[in-house]
Amino acid sequence: MAAEQGTSTNQSVERAAAVLAAFHDGQPLRVADVATRAALGQSTTSRMLATLEALEYVERDATTGLYRLGTGLITLAGSALNQHPVYRASRRHAQEAAALLGLGVNVSVLHRGTVFYLANYEGALAPKSMTLAGQRNALHATGMGKCLLVGSTPEERRAMLPELPRFTGRTVGAHEELDAQVALVLERGYATEVEELALGRACVAAPIRDAAGEVVAALSISGSLSAIDLDRREGELAGRVIETADEVSTALGYTGPAVYPHHGPSAAPRTLGGGA
Repeated sequence: MAAEQGTSTNQSVERAAAVLAAFHDGQPLRVADVATRAALGQSTTSRMLATLEALEYVERDATTGLYRLGTGLITLAGSALNQHPVYRASRRHAQEAAALLGLGVNVSVLHRGTVFYLANYEGALAPKSMTLAGQRNALHATGMGKCLLVGSTPEERRAMLPELPRFTGRTVGAHEELDAQVALVLERGYATEVEELALGRACVAAPIRDAAGEVVAALSISGSLSAIDLDRREGELAGRVIETADEVSTALGYTGPAVYPHHGPSAAPRTLGGGA
């Protein structure tokens, strides 16, 4: 009987998770839509939604009858973020950099073979109507991803990323090319990404290290091609992203100094604590 109860409880949790996951794109849904997305019967879905509504994990619009994710999840998400050491260490520094530069500043960690966004802050030149926190992107197609791969071996990268799908004509499509870009991060302390994930977008990123010197996160400065203007600003932005990542690393307890040869085509050497 206990085994049966355990199975039933697990199945209920899985069904509730499937119902919540149906709202992944942020759109309000009818019961029938949720049932289709969650691969559940409509009556089961209706009962699940009623329970989740009582818990404030979903909300129902009284006029349209459509469901959307509820405020109870915001409370849980806030608690999850506030207990994450990288989020706590990076929040102030990332916000200050976004305000100073007017560009987007993002913080991410490596999670299940993806770039997982912990936070993003948008400056005046990089407005967004939505948050990136909680979203995921490809490691091989982002500047932060290349930084998060620092410390992994070529063999580990091939096991983690057996395929490198192309998102644009500029996406890294071969492991040898990815190996070279990860090695470049180690050499100079930062990564660049220009239209590899999305057209019209670019970023400069740097790794964040913990007290043991391990890369545990990455920070990027991002925006439109014209706002980033790498031809003219690579040295400036590389210096800034390394400095900001270094501040976060220091907050996490990292003390090991490193000297990077350069931060761009015309930048002078700098000594910072946040590199390899």
